[in-house]
Amino acid sequence: MTTLYLVRHCEAEGNIKRIFQGHIDSEISENGVRQLERLTERFQDIPLDGIVSSPLKRAYRTAQAVNGRHGLAIETDPRLKEINGGRWEGKAWDDLDSLYPEEGAAWLHTPWSFHPREGESMQAVYERMAQALSDIAARFEGKTAVVTSHGCTIRNALCWMRGWPVERLNDIPWADNTSVARLEFDGNSRRILYENDNSHLDREISTFEKQSWWRT
Repeated sequence: MTTLYLVRHCEAEGNIKRIFQGHIDSEISENGVRQLERLTERFQDIPLDGIVSSPLKRAYRTAQAVNGRHGLAIETDPRLKEINGGRWEGKAWDDLDSLYPEEGAAWLHTPWSFHPREGESMQAVYERMAQALSDIAARFEGKTAVVTSHGCTIRNALCWMRGWPVERLNDIPWADNTSVARLEFDGNSRRILYENDNSHLDREISTFEKQSWWRT
């Protein structure tokens, strides 16, 4: 049995300012630092054999927090990076519908068809996350590893873990910053033990407690 903990990165400046971060390498926020302290506590007594992170600093800092006292070498895998938003990158979420109405409608209602100009298609994200998790699970066969990634990529990963096509992406909820999913791989089977678990966070440091967009 192989166990992967899939962790969303801590709160970054883009999460506070509500901009589309994508591949922008945002700094983490002061509240993100507090979230990471709790994440370190959560993982300090869990035996780990490896940690693999998106190379973007908000995810890498999260991997470092998970590492805590484990002393593991953190690997990076570019397939774990957030979706490349193309011309959406750095734009305020509140402006995207008016700037790019067709793409905005796709993001909300048919995300599997989303493909911003100069950016990456959602289908490509789904496929690269499926391959990345398959490869990581194979490399850590019979062991336990942590994977740190991003909101959109994690939704795609959890969709694939269920054996669903990308067309069911809207059935997957968004995850709070530093939320954890526990995934198990056994031969050709895979399952989710739990997902989007932010129980290590107090309400005052949860990003989602201060926002409402994810509820709709």
